[in-house]
Amino acid sequence: MSFMSILTLGFLLGIKHSLEPDHVIAVATTAGNTKKLSRSTLTGAYWGIGHTCTLFLIGMLFIWMKGETPESLSMMLEFGVGIMLVILGARSLLKARPNITNEKDGYRPFLVSALIGFVHGLAGSAAMVILTMSTVTGIGEGSIYIIIFGAGTIIGMLCFTTIVGIPFALNGKNIGLSRTFIKLAGAISFVFGLYYIYKLGITEGLFALWAY
Repeated sequence: MSFMSILTLGFLLGIKHSLEPDHVIAVATTAGNTKKLSRSTLTGAYWGIGHTCTLFLIGMLFIWMKGETPESLSMMLEFGVGIMLVILGARSLLKARPNITNEKDGYRPFLVSALIGFVHGLAGSAAMVILTMSTVTGIGEGSIYIIIFGAGTIIGMLCFTTIVGIPFALNGKNIGLSRTFIKLAGAISFVFGLYYIYKLGITEGLFALWAY
């Protein structure tokens, strides 16, 4: 394959990567915290930016180390994603209480979304390095590939949060229905986070955290 073909494939893989269950569930908890579709869309863009920055910085470090990523480190980061999903779920359930309003949060949802992307990027760095090293040669090509891959994740998540934000925007005046959507997203994130931790292995995950 030519390098341009590899970059095209990387862009498409980036879109696919952004739509993995743990990614969309986590971002859905913040995308619904606004009544404006444009703000919901931006949460996806900020997730992609945070995710790409982490992939690039950590990914390049791992490539420089020739992909020698400790298995315990990968386990710790994945375990951290599970914990984050549980926390985000609990946070959404609390924010859906009757006396909570979300329009005054300003840029907070964007910062939270970028932080979520940052954590997801940490957990996905090892897999990204393996994929990059199998398709390109050299740090230069690797950096370009990761950036193009990251652009794909930004586009993919931006489209997803736009779709998620539509029912919230249409039902902005229906506070009860909006809170129901937020509770549903929070409950899914909370339960999926527990499942994610269980799938990884609670004992192994805690051991990895303790090791670091």
